[in-house]
Amino acid sequence: MSDYDLHITGGTIVDGTRVPRYRGDVWIKDGRIARLGGRADGVAETVIDATGKIVAPGFVDLHTHYDAQIRWDPWCTISGYHGVTSVVLGNCGFGFAPVKPDFRDRSMLTMTRTEAIPYESMKQGMAWDWETIPEYLDSLDRQDKGVNVIQYMPTASLMTYVMGLEKAKAGLVASDGERKEMQRLLHEGMDAGLCGFSIQRLGPDSVQADYDGSPMVTDIMHDVDILALAEVLAERDEGFIQITQGTGDIRKDLAFLETLARVAKRPILHNVVAPARQDPEVHRRPLRWIDKCRSQGLPIYAQCGTGRAGFAFTLEHWNLYDASPAWRAVTVGTKEEKMAKMADPELRQALVDEAEEADRRLQVIQAGVGGNPKSLVIQGVNRQADLQTYVGKSVGDIAADEGKHPIEVMLDLSLRGDLNVEFLGPDKGSNAEFMAEMMNDSPYAIPGVSDGGAHTKFFTGGAYTTDFLTWLVRDEGVVTLEEAHYRLSNLPAHAAGFRDRGTLEEGKAADVLVYDMEELAIDPPWIGGVEYDLPGGEWRRVQRAKGYDKIIVNGEVTFDDGVCTQATPGKLLRHGRG
Repeated sequence: MSDYDLHITGGTIVDGTRVPRYRGDVWIKDGRIARLGGRADGVAETVIDATGKIVAPGFVDLHTHYDAQIRWDPWCTISGYHGVTSVVLGNCGFGFAPVKPDFRDRSMLTMTRTEAIPYESMKQGMAWDWETIPEYLDSLDRQDKGVNVIQYMPTASLMTYVMGLEKAKAGLVASDGERKEMQRLLHEGMDAGLCGFSIQRLGPDSVQADYDGSPMVTDIMHDVDILALAEVLAERDEGFIQITQGTGDIRKDLAFLETLARVAKRPILHNVVAPARQDPEVHRRPLRWIDKCRSQGLPIYAQCGTGRAGFAFTLEHWNLYDASPAWRAVTVGTKEEKMAKMADPELRQALVDEAEEADRRLQVIQAGVGGNPKSLVIQGVNRQADLQTYVGKSVGDIAADEGKHPIEVMLDLSLRGDLNVEFLGPDKGSNAEFMAEMMNDSPYAIPGVSDGGAHTKFFTGGAYTTDFLTWLVRDEGVVTLEEAHYRLSNLPAHAAGFRDRGTLEEGKAADVLVYDMEELAIDPPWIGGVEYDLPGGEWRRVQRAKGYDKIIVNGEVTFDDGVCTQATPGKLLRHGRG
């Protein structure tokens, strides 16, 4: 009988604690790290030769939307392809519990726009066997999982469940009875294993709207109702809050986050800090604010957009101009309705007029999310011969050549291409110096914001881990390997509530990566290929990974040289433990 299940031999260990790398072996038994370093005192059932390879803790992805996808994809790809062994579900206040049986369809419709998850995939891929949060957690526990998960309370679901959709959508404050019931249900969920709650509050012109173009219910949620939930965490002295707060009044937004941290007395995961290409104040300003909060004892962390994944989108599926009332008007509805509205002279003029007004908030959103329309490049034209001459040209150049406004170019080409003309946005955050400054200088900056499982037809943020290692560590040399693994595993685990993961230490869960730094790569390297692997025959953009020899979850290999082993050793970590 073997003394150990796995023996990883000859690798260079980077344990996630910032301790300098060292040559050593790892022994695993019953899903945990039994021993690090030293001589073998027994034999293992399986030996993995890691000579010349890095051995490190699995990555922890804090910002995902795999709530639906995990029901048909236990490994939560594309994050799972890129070394992620643990994820957080229920981000931004969005999810599927608690939910009354007659509201299931409406809850899926919500996710078709705000997170751009295909409706038919959810309908075919989810077997609803819950209503309450405890029932939902039991269902998630039974579900095969190739990664570990912790769950936050999706506050939009909670509000709708208690207040009803009509009242929540009206932006009304909860009654005393409704507020107490939401508190009771959060207590009930925390008792059952939740790790906190989450909220997106982006105001009435939310960049991530509901399927009908209206704001999500948390976007217009009142302070008093959010703080009532924070009081639950303070009372329990446990739990975490993930919040995306951006109503347009930055001073008011930051003041509220400080109040939230004071009331909850628990860690706040604040989205999202991302550097600009040229102006360092874009990332320095919010990080200075976090330093100020920390000096006052307020435990706020910055979730930072460090990935360089861009967007390749068509106007059939695009939703990330939703902060614009004019864009929202023409991109809501069926495909036929969208095409009719894009051809409507009044609606087209409204788009042009809005662009000409150069509203600051809209400029920031367009430049930061999809790219300024002028800079978008035509990547595909639905295989139409009459449009092939446009491929590779920018919208701005076409507009200049044809004497049109860039918005008119986007609309005209889209209509000629049956809404399947594809626009390619520029890469994001490609200033390595600014990225390194965030990661090296701020103790509270966590890389990522993958949005894994969301925006599947135009975004591949789940590859951020591989991008971080290849770009900032290997190619640019501006972040050390030790710092990278601390930021990608240990710090997010600590900040979000994972109790026994994020480092390689004896007694901790055996979530381990074995990879070749020189072979590490994203495949394909830019925006991703198309794969028809979702339920209902739906497609998504996918970037796979090269160079990960072994991805190990709870002591079992889930990916062997990029090939899924079909093992599902992942766990629901109730209260962050398991």
